[in-house]
Amino acid sequence: MIRIIRFADELSAQFGKVFAWLIVLMAFGTGYSVLARYGFNRPPAWALDVSFIAYGTLFMMGGAYTLSRGGHVRGDFIYRLWKPATQAKVDLFLYLTFFFPGVTALVLSGWKYSAKSWGYAEVSINSPAGIPIYQFKTVMVAAGLLLFIQGIGQICRCLYCIRHNEWIAAHEDVFETEELLMQQAKSAQKGDQS
Repeated sequence: MIRIIRFADELSAQFGKVFAWLIVLMAFGTGYSVLARYGFNRPPAWALDVSFIAYGTLFMMGGAYTLSRGGHVRGDFIYRLWKPATQAKVDLFLYLTFFFPGVTALVLSGWKYSAKSWGYAEVSINSPAGIPIYQFKTVMVAAGLLLFIQGIGQICRCLYCIRHNEWIAAHEDVFETEELLMQQAKSAQKGDQS
């Protein structure tokens, strides 16, 4: 069970980190668009579509990574007061009742829309550039499959917690700036004291 959890977490992390680079693409694209529009009075026809596609892809492909790290929003004002085993039972029920049916619907409907879109090489109707968007519709399927795999990992995490009354934490690979600054300050204090 732990191997399944680690596999799902690692797969989600790898895809999340690769697609996080879209932020850089979006920043350069937006910067170029602003410069071209206001500096040269020649706005690019593709800018809006490309920013939508990049942001949508980033959002969709980061979902499984966010799930693996427990980063999705939850109303946990009561949840956090429960024992871990109780939390796991509730999570298990919710995954089976809502998560998997929703993700399955995403994959199946995404497959249908994607296949149609690839069939006639769909392009965006929002700009005169005619940016192809059929590949973007494939992202729905890929993101759904990643979420499904991560969901299996989360189910295993719940089952482990029900048995052992403790959660298996995901590997921490992202830290808030404040946490890093506090760690540096503590390290510096220890260095000054010795």
